[in-house]
Amino acid sequence: MNKKRIFFTGGSGKAGRHVIPYLLDQGHRVLNVDLVPLNHPGVDNLIADITDSGQIFNAMSSYAGLDELELEYGVPQFDAVVHFAAIPRILIKPDNETFRVNTLGTYNVIEAAVKLGIKKIIIASSETTYGICFSAGKTNPKSLPLEEDYDVDPMDSYGLSKVVNEQTARSFQRRSGFDIYALRIGNVIEPHEYQQLFPYYFNHPEVRRRNAFCYIDARDLGQIVDLGLKKDGLGYQVFNAGNDHNGAVIPSNELAEKYFPNVPVSRELGEHEALFSNRKIREILGFKEQHNWRKYVKWD
Repeated sequence: MNKKRIFFTGGSGKAGRHVIPYLLDQGHRVLNVDLVPLNHPGVDNLIADITDSGQIFNAMSSYAGLDELELEYGVPQFDAVVHFAAIPRILIKPDNETFRVNTLGTYNVIEAAVKLGIKKIIIASSETTYGICFSAGKTNPKSLPLEEDYDVDPMDSYGLSKVVNEQTARSFQRRSGFDIYALRIGNVIEPHEYQQLFPYYFNHPEVRRRNAFCYIDARDLGQIVDLGLKKDGLGYQVFNAGNDHNGAVIPSNELAEKYFPNVPVSRELGEHEALFSNRKIREILGFKEQHNWRKYVKWD
């Protein structure tokens, strides 16, 4: 069955407010569970705190909307859980609070899903797990391109929380046998941000070094989530969620040489192939990029 009833946490955030419309367009029903509602036609909303286990169990076993009261067989089970809710970076809350909310919240969401028998779970991990983005000083990766078998080693509370969340997902997958996929989401770009941000990035490429020059169009992220929902039987998996090319005009090998000197390049790269590699989602999930920056920014 391709049309799913989805429990989606954090759908009012920067990524979620684009991913949910994509999922609705695919015919899914989505309950957005967040601290604030998402004002979008067709989405159901429920206010709940992911750090409260009781609220999450209750929400995940509830009706999605008033119309479901008409069902004769009671509350239907969700087909899938997509967990995006989190404090989205460092320096919003104190480090210990960032770590607490992100790790405890993820534990609560995955635990509820597994114990309620929901066999497809997708969680938002992050590019920050690779240990470059929020490192103190200028940190080089151990190798390029960044791929999913990398020995992730962040030094910040946010990146660390995402590494812990991946291990939480792996642990629950072992005990359940369910499909749990972690998406290491790149720097999320909304449609209006191409004209707003990318010309500056191209003139000052050094500002993108901490992101390894990666980006993910918020709408392409919707496609990735939908592909993960439809791809069964993979067990525990980690996927980089990024676009095909770098958010830069300089070819990939030149980017690596200039901004990551002396870092080994493990394989041959395409001319503009992303240093934050999305090869795995292309090969395993069948991702086909729809929103390359070149569609929105003209650059000689």
